[in-house]
Amino acid sequence: MWKTIRQWLGAAADVALPRVCPVCGQTLDSDEQWLCRQCLAKLPRTRYEDTTFNTMEQHFAGKVPIERATAYFFYEKGSPFASILHDIKYHGMPRMGQWLTARAVRDMAASGFFDGIEVVTAVPLHRSKLAQRGYNQSEYLARGIAQALGIDYIEALKATRPHSTQTHKGAMERWLNIQGNYALKEKSISQLRGKHILLVDDVVTTGSTLTACADLLKSIPGANVSLFTLAAARLE
Repeated sequence: MWKTIRQWLGAAADVALPRVCPVCGQTLDSDEQWLCRQCLAKLPRTRYEDTTFNTMEQHFAGKVPIERATAYFFYEKGSPFASILHDIKYHGMPRMGQWLTARAVRDMAASGFFDGIEVVTAVPLHRSKLAQRGYNQSEYLARGIAQALGIDYIEALKATRPHSTQTHKGAMERWLNIQGNYALKEKSISQLRGKHILLVDDVVTTGSTLTACADLLKSIPGANVSLFTLAAARLE
């Protein structure tokens, strides 16, 4: 009975305020979550996880020692799929990201990318930006993975100072911009000792933020680090 009532209320809400796909703008069917099935099918997957020493892993080689790295789909400015990231990050829709990363776990299962991962953590936001935005989108992404894998999410890192936007900066400027911005949370060190940690962020462009955070995690005795981002720019 209650299920029927919830379905009826959901249908009524869709009529009053139709849910639309952020990519194409089409009204979602009752059985579609966040994205329509057509746009999901067209999602520009990187499939990095299917390639040994893939492009993303090459990008971090020599910068920080990691086990493996992948991103779910490609981010290109001006692409209709870029709206997914914008909605997750700026438009109060982090649960769409949580849903997508859980889906990524299912989609990537055969690759073995998540095999052996013991704990998940996220790139942190400084408290000033967290107060402004109201949430850390990367934490939602990380929690989606942790829940799908049935493992713990641990808040391992903290942002020690705010930094200016990275959007229009070059690689060197981005690197200088984040120096000294992150630190390990003391209480997490014992929890992460000897663990294989998955570090999660929303998008990788130059990789400066992920490098800084992964380097801190690697300072934990016996820790191994892998990287996952929801999206990736075309890396060189």
